[in-house]
Amino acid sequence: MSLMTEITIFVLAAFVGFEVISKVPTTLHTPLMSQTNAIHGIVMLGGLIVLGFADDGLEYVIGTIAVAFGTINIVGGFMVTDRMLGMFSKKPKPAAASPAPGQAKKSDGDSADAPRPGTAEDK
Repeated sequence: MSLMTEITIFVLAAFVGFEVISKVPTTLHTPLMSQTNAIHGIVMLGGLIVLGFADDGLEYVIGTIAVAFGTINIVGGFMVTDRMLGMFSKKPKPAAASPAPGQAKKSDGDSADAPRPGTAEDK
């Protein structure tokens, strides 16, 4: 393939990819991120294979870069996915304010400062 053909394929793929991704509704972003994590797992596996069959320094460098970038993308993708899933989880209801230990609950006509019958303050 000529260089011009490869550049044309790259530009068209970038344009089509941008158009497809920009049309994804927000409800599908989490599953899309999960698939992206799987793709980066394949990239990392490919880098490990390149490292396993490496004969010279350039192949070691390319394999190491592929493994490093794949790892960064996998970890980052899982962090983003976890954060996005956290937005959809139900928030726990705040607990009702309870009185401090040793203080009674105030009710109609009852004051927490007034001594209660049968306590040491009564005697």
